[in-house]
Amino acid sequence: MIKSGISVLLLCFTGIVSAQVKDTLAEKMLLYQLPVGGWGKQLNDKSVVNYTTPVDKNLLRKIKATGDDHATIDNNATSREINALIKAYAATKNPEYLKSAEKGISYLLLMQYKNGGFPQYYPNTGLYRKQVTYNDNAMINALTVLYNVAEGKNDFDVVDSKLREKSKGALQKGIECILKTQVLQKGSPSIWADQYNEITLQPDKARAFEPISLATGESVGIIRFLMMQPATPEIQKAVNASVQWFKDNKIEGYSYTVGKENGKTVRVLAEDKNSVIWARFYDINTNKPLFGDRDGSVKYHYNEVSEERRNGYSWFGDSPQKLIDKEYPKWKLKNNMGG
Repeated sequence: MIKSGISVLLLCFTGIVSAQVKDTLAEKMLLYQLPVGGWGKQLNDKSVVNYTTPVDKNLLRKIKATGDDHATIDNNATSREINALIKAYAATKNPEYLKSAEKGISYLLLMQYKNGGFPQYYPNTGLYRKQVTYNDNAMINALTVLYNVAEGKNDFDVVDSKLREKSKGALQKGIECILKTQVLQKGSPSIWADQYNEITLQPDKARAFEPISLATGESVGIIRFLMMQPATPEIQKAVNASVQWFKDNKIEGYSYTVGKENGKTVRVLAEDKNSVIWARFYDINTNKPLFGDRDGSVKYHYNEVSEERRNGYSWFGDSPQKLIDKEYPKWKLKNNMGG
């Protein structure tokens, strides 16, 4: 009995110690979490959230002055913090980290539209913030968190069972939205736009230099997410068609490099017979590469874009290459698909 009692005391003591273990990054994330449950990418004074910055009285005052209208899934906000807090909980067993992560998960569930889409911000509905947003992988990041919750993967098995059940439903609604928003060209599926009207689910424009268009980088992220799911006939059709679109619309013989000149970022499109790239945006009807500018105009030639936007935005990329060469064939093999 004495030994048993000592064991119980030791277990209790270990639990107390574990609960007091703190992770510096996680502690800061607790401070930055907004009352609605999400996190912002900026504070009230428009300064960027930076977890490497020491928190003094002045910064703490700014954090406390930042309201729910700043809560967003843009630029990895909210998904980044939830993922980090779950990892911190796995390492420390500090219950505050799990509680905060679960509050963040509840925020993602709250912000999802009935049609399965996710706005860029919630509850802020100004400008393009209420649109269903794939831009910068916002919606896919949110759905990936919910996928991990639903499946109990990547340390998310500790999440409350009620949240897990809700996440399963939200995940399915999200997948349905993805399949529904794949752009059809004369009845044939292509890839996806950056953002969509939250009611009609039709492609929409966002910032002046982000016109209605097909978006390659975000579509690669969408395809990778779909390939994580059970390969239903609908998902197979969507993935096969989108990968074929990428094969048909590659730009051969050009490279796109980013460098520095006199301290400024310089982006150069140059002839290179050994290189294959894709434009960031393509015309939604003709598949011509297109480029937006600050004044809202649309250009079909890269050199016609203003110097500020040419060097201030990434207009080409090669991320579809890995998808085509490695990830897609591996997915087909895994799911016993020929050819």
